Amino acid sequence: MKIATIIARVLLGLIFLIFGSNAFLHFIPMPPPPPGLVGEYLHALIASGYIYAIGGLQVIGGLLLLIGRFVPLGLTILGAMIVNIWLFHILMAPEGFGPAIVVTVLELFLVWRYRDAFAGIVRP
Repeated sequence: MKIATIIARVLLGLIFLIFGSNAFLHFIPMPPPPPGLVGEYLHALIASGYIYAIGGLQVIGGLLLLIGRFVPLGLTILGAMIVNIWLFHILMAPEGFGPAIVVTVLELFLVWRYRDAFAGIVRP
């Protein structure tokens, strides 16, 4: 189970490190935003600079997982990102659930493996 934990930690860390870094470096070409609400939302994120905060938090969370230090903190940061990914797809773009499911499964597995670190916040 330790090997599965390392694999999940590295995969989730790489996913968020790569896509978070793309907010700054633009090495993955992005298609033009679609018309309508999704396009307006993405335009607002980019025009306001908020996308840099999102990308920065993704990089920090991903690095914490890859380094293996403060993994519960990294999972907490990325958990908030994953909730927002789900809300985006539920409310605005239901066709992109595949990657959301993958990162959610990895996140939940890692939260379960590090459950002792989260015991204090879920205790009644």
